[in-house]
Amino acid sequence: MNKKTFTPEGVVAVGPYSPVVEANGFIFFSGQIPMDYAEGKIVEGDIQAQTEQCLKNLSGAIKAAKVTSDDIVKTTIYLTDINDYAVVNKIYGDFFKAPYPARTAVAVIALPLGVKVEIEAIAQR
Repeated sequence: MNKKTFTPEGVVAVGPYSPVVEANGFIFFSGQIPMDYAEGKIVEGDIQAQTEQCLKNLSGAIKAAKVTSDDIVKTTIYLTDINDYAVVNKIYGDFFKAPYPARTAVAVIALPLGVKVEIEAIAQR
């Protein structure tokens, strides 16, 4: 298998992983948390601010891989409070266009660095 990795501009991985990996025509985007890489800190605030930052980071990863959001075929959203789903769903719906990617939303006990939301994606070139 031939693997290629990409790192969005300004991103520093906070662990032993690649932010973006391409293999056999599929592009796997690691979970995007609400990290403001320019400031070097987690975006404080409500679920709206954190979700917007996650999608901003996903947008940077998409750009680094030289694809578009239209190439995303699957996403997974992790939430520490399922009651935030409606707010996240609205912001997500503004980010993607129809036909939307397949999606799973999962409530979890906790996420890295105490964030409220994390979004991962898969694209096909």
